[in-house]
Amino acid sequence: MSRSRRLGVVMDPIESIQPKKDSTLAMLLAAQRRGWTLTYFRQQDLAVRDGAALGRGRRIMVRDDNASWFELGEEWQGKLETLDVVLMRKDPPFDMEYIYTTYILELAENRGLLVVNKPSSLRDINEKAYTAWFPQCAPAGLISRSRHDLKAFLEEQGKVVLKPLDGMGGKSIFVVDRTDPNTNVILETLTEYGARFALAQRYIPEISDGDKRILLIEGEPVPFALARIPGPGEFRGNLVAGARGVGRELTPRDRWLCEEVGPVLKRMGVMFAGLDVIGDYLTEINVTSPTGIRELDRAFDIDIAGLLMEAIEARFPV
Repeated sequence: MSRSRRLGVVMDPIESIQPKKDSTLAMLLAAQRRGWTLTYFRQQDLAVRDGAALGRGRRIMVRDDNASWFELGEEWQGKLETLDVVLMRKDPPFDMEYIYTTYILELAENRGLLVVNKPSSLRDINEKAYTAWFPQCAPAGLISRSRHDLKAFLEEQGKVVLKPLDGMGGKSIFVVDRTDPNTNVILETLTEYGARFALAQRYIPEISDGDKRILLIEGEPVPFALARIPGPGEFRGNLVAGARGVGRELTPRDRWLCEEVGPVLKRMGVMFAGLDVIGDYLTEINVTSPTGIRELDRAFDIDIAGLLMEAIEARFPV
């Protein structure tokens, strides 16, 4: 058995999570089962002094109990590099505070700390925009501030999905066709009258069959996907927007998409990622705090977080 590791986690307030669905809790439970010690941080618990990344967190015990899922212990403070690994699991918004947090974690990484996922890749891989690096996998798309260009793209495609580049959980996503009288106001709102970039993607009608979340560990896919079926009167395949999660085996097309994207993410130090796939197309690449672990574990009796901990352990010399 591997020796006990010292694992830290940077996340949103743990008291606010939904334990039945929370992938970060699944990771902490898996690490605790391996005998690892756990330290909990929020963004405001991190600092830098004279080039060293510091943390003031709390030891934590976790339980798989929807009514009482954590217990805070004694205070921990010191240099982050004295831990073995830190999971960066803070949810978006991906704002400047998030970026500053990655700077702090990168300082610790430079001194030997393993950070999951790699801080520089968290900055480089925008979850909406990075599909443009894989045009062979993605639907027709346009990133622009220009209302004129976005409207021309809509005319060309007939029906599109419009998204902000910094959203999550289905926030501010619109489906628009060329006859929609609200098109101008939607584009003005998303781009703030040309001051912000927005993403337009060709609408994929297979969304009615689900927006699949495929999880990758070290670039290799878990063999099952979580298809998120939009609720009545909805087009968004997001669980927080009322979608229903259904487990499915990966299709040959799903596996091909993973073969195209997975090795690139692995080279960039992204140990845990989530690909969003509608029909045959890659629509997003999630690297900040991908979810879906608990739903897939229940559906297929697997231990995805345990597989991630094995991958983390393999990063350390024997």
